[in-house]
Amino acid sequence: MTARPVSQLLRSRCLLRRPQNVQGFSTRSALRGGDHGSHYDPPTGWLFGVKPGQKYEKEGWENIWYYGFIGSFLVAGVAYVFKPDTSIQTWALEEARRRLEAEGILEDPEKAKN
Repeated sequence: MTARPVSQLLRSRCLLRRPQNVQGFSTRSALRGGDHGSHYDPPTGWLFGVKPGQKYEKEGWENIWYYGFIGSFLVAGVAYVFKPDTSIQTWALEEARRRLEAEGILEDPEKAKN
């Protein structure tokens, strides 16, 4: 068995090394599914492509998106307001109150009302 140089040994056994002729990403259109035409709208000079004096026509998806976006914020807000309090501080305060009531140091608020 002949001794090989360390650099050659490391190059031959390194699992992370990729061959130099392999490209990670390709820009060939055959691999991207073909060419479907240009998706570029040339600039018209008008804001959102609507000429002054013309009425903007909404597309079919816009109302659904607006109601869904605003509705999801409303639902998230209601869920946040009514979520249970699970903080450790609230639990510790309640546990301390229970223990002090059990030892007779603190008066039970239910008995104090009656």
